[in-house]
Amino acid sequence: MDARELTLNIAVNLGRLGRWALEGRHNRLRQFMAETEEYVNALERAPKTARFQKTFDAFQKTFAGSRDVSDFNETWAEEMFTWANILTHRAKLA
Repeated sequence: MDARELTLNIAVNLGRLGRWALEGRHNRLRQFMAETEEYVNALERAPKTARFQKTFDAFQKTFAGSRDVSDFNETWAEEMFTWANILTHRAKLA
C-alpha cells in the first residue's frame, strides 16, 4: 500500500474507533486500535510528501497518547472523528 491508501485506511479505522467508543464496544475498539497501529507503523516507513509529513507528525503524537487511555469517552471519540476527517482530506497530499 502507498501512503495515500494507508492514510485512508487509518482514517476509516479512526471513524470506527470513535463510533465504538460511543457505543461502549471496547473489545472491538482494542482490536481495531491494534490494526490501526500497524497501518500507522507502515505509513511511518512509507515515502510521504513534506506537506503531509507535518500532519502525520501531529497525528502520531495524538494517536500515541490515545492508545494509553482507559476511558474511551465522548471526548476521546471526538478526537478520533476529528483526525479521521483531517486525514481523509490530507490523504491527497500523502
